[in-house]
Amino acid sequence: MFVREYMTRDPLTITPETSHPDAMNLMRKHRIRRLPVVSKGKLVGIVSEQDLLSNQPSPATSLNVYEIVDLLSRLRAQDIMVKPVLTVEGDCPMEEAACIMVSKKIGCLPVMEGDKIVGIITETDIFRAFVEVLGGKEAGQRLVVRLPERVGELARLTADLADAGGNIVAITSSQVLEGRFRETTIKVTGLTPEALKAVLAKRSLELLDMRAFTLYEPRACG
Repeated sequence: MFVREYMTRDPLTITPETSHPDAMNLMRKHRIRRLPVVSKGKLVGIVSEQDLLSNQPSPATSLNVYEIVDLLSRLRAQDIMVKPVLTVEGDCPMEEAACIMVSKKIGCLPVMEGDKIVGIITETDIFRAFVEVLGGKEAGQRLVVRLPERVGELARLTADLADAGGNIVAITSSQVLEGRFRETTIKVTGLTPEALKAVLAKRSLELLDMRAFTLYEPRACG
């Protein structure tokens, strides 16, 4: 999984001279939250919706509406953009892009080819990739198994599942816990819960959770 497979290609951009109202209108019209700032073909900064909102006058301001409009119309992208901008290239693995975003506490990474911006990867794209990796919305039995941290344990389990007639559609694994085991999540089709339990019992593996796929309904509060 690489950034180029999930990024938004040819993202909408603005110039350093773009006004605050124009930038905000572009975001609202296209339902986006970030605008790379490009000058003479080169990326020089980035403006987020939060940047625009934080530069608006407080609701408690003594300015009247005409003064506020005039103030914002004189505010340019170059006055509020974030720079320098962290970027990646299209061949960056998705997990590395996600690590950068988490460690730097940022919500997107422009994607470059040389000095040219060719795309943008956001936290929404990361979530979409995460859903695919976990087999979201695919039918099957989802089981969480505690696997000993030994060479070949996962390979043996997947072979047993295949021998029993199961087809693995997704598999993920946690970091090593307590230095002894990993919690491994597997989504399998073609096997009943009873058959899956029999496979796990064969190797005395601990089953932490098992459930059939159902479309989880969020609960609205408030």
